[in-house]
Amino acid sequence: MSTKQAKVKVWSRYNRLVAALVASNGVTLLLFLMRSAESQTDRYWFLLWNLFLAWLPLLFAVCLVDRLRTTAWSTWQNIILTVFWVGLLPNSFYLVSDLIHLHETGEVSLLYDIVMFCSFIFNAYIAGFMSVFIVHQRLLKRFAAKWAYLIIAVVLLACSFAIYLGRSLRWNSWDILVNPAGLIFDVSDRVVNPAAHTQSFVTTITFFLLLMSTYAVFWELARLSNPKHK
Repeated sequence: MSTKQAKVKVWSRYNRLVAALVASNGVTLLLFLMRSAESQTDRYWFLLWNLFLAWLPLLFAVCLVDRLRTTAWSTWQNIILTVFWVGLLPNSFYLVSDLIHLHETGEVSLLYDIVMFCSFIFNAYIAGFMSVFIVHQRLLKRFAAKWAYLIIAVVLLACSFAIYLGRSLRWNSWDILVNPAGLIFDVSDRVVNPAAHTQSFVTTITFFLLLMSTYAVFWELARLSNPKHK
């Protein structure tokens, strides 16, 4: 097979993947619109916003990886893209914590809402893990496998702590710019006084175990479909 034919085959696979992702997210949107039409409310409108935020890390990861093909990671543009990726990545995994809002409303069946929530969460996680995967691949080109895995583990640990900050303390990603002092105070207080904030560590470790175990399966599935992935 020629190089040109190989590239066409690769792009064909990506096109099919994009089509599948668009279809999956379209089903999620359809479920939301059907619920809104049936109930005459937009009770769970925040799920749309959170799903939009969940896809932003993938956008920044794709831009970063595209630039890394021709530029060094140490350039200021790539550093900024990396910061945006890490800063927004928790949004991809935060959506599972929205299950806290799930309850019987009497507007539609609870089972319908469960399916809709699962659809939102699934698509958000796919976006997040795809972004982690493509960055992980670039890390493997620059570091030994164990160090690349360690970096990804640290990133997912940071995401887990960020989910705690967002759900329990109601901090948002943009507060890094809007209210950095308040955010630093809350984070440092939990580092300095861990005994007074045991729930923060329990929540962080719980999400970390979920993200790491799920990503491990995602990674192995990707390797299974393409033997070149190490």
